[in-house]
Amino acid sequence: MDRINLITIGVRDLSASVEFYRNLGLEPSVMGHEAEIEIVFFRMKGSKLALYPIEKLAAETGHESGFVKGKFNGVTLAFNAKSEKEVDRILKDVTNFGGEVIREAAPTEWGGYGGYFTDLDGYYWEVAYGSDWEFDENDMLLI
Repeated sequence: MDRINLITIGVRDLSASVEFYRNLGLEPSVMGHEAEIEIVFFRMKGSKLALYPIEKLAAETGHESGFVKGKFNGVTLAFNAKSEKEVDRILKDVTNFGGEVIREAAPTEWGGYGGYFTDLDGYYWEVAYGSDWEFDENDMLLI
C-alpha cells in the first residue's frame, strides 16, 4: 500500500457538513438519489474526502460509534497552504462557516506557520505553511 485514495469521516448531519466543506471551497459529488443521499465525495487534488453518516460508517466497521465531539480521537487531517496569508484566510473562513479554531495560527516548533480547527463534527484539521515546502503538479506536498 503506497497511497491513500479516500478519507471517509462519519458525520452527524450530512447536509450541514456538506455546506461547511462547500463553503471552504471543496466541490461535492453526491452519491445516491436526490431524496436519499447516502455519501458525498469532494474532488480534491491527490486524494478524496468523503462524508458519510457516522452511524452507517460505524456499522460498516462492526462497531458502535465511539466518537465524542470535543475529545481528541488521535487523528488529524491536514491542509498544506502555500502562504501564511492562506493559513489565516482559511482559519477565518472556518469560523464564519460554523467550525471552531482550536489553535490560532502562529509560528510552529518546526519553523513553519499554522493552526488547528475542528469541523462541525469535531474532526481536527491542521492548516500549515512551510517556507521550504515544494508541491507537485497536483499541489501535493513533496516530502
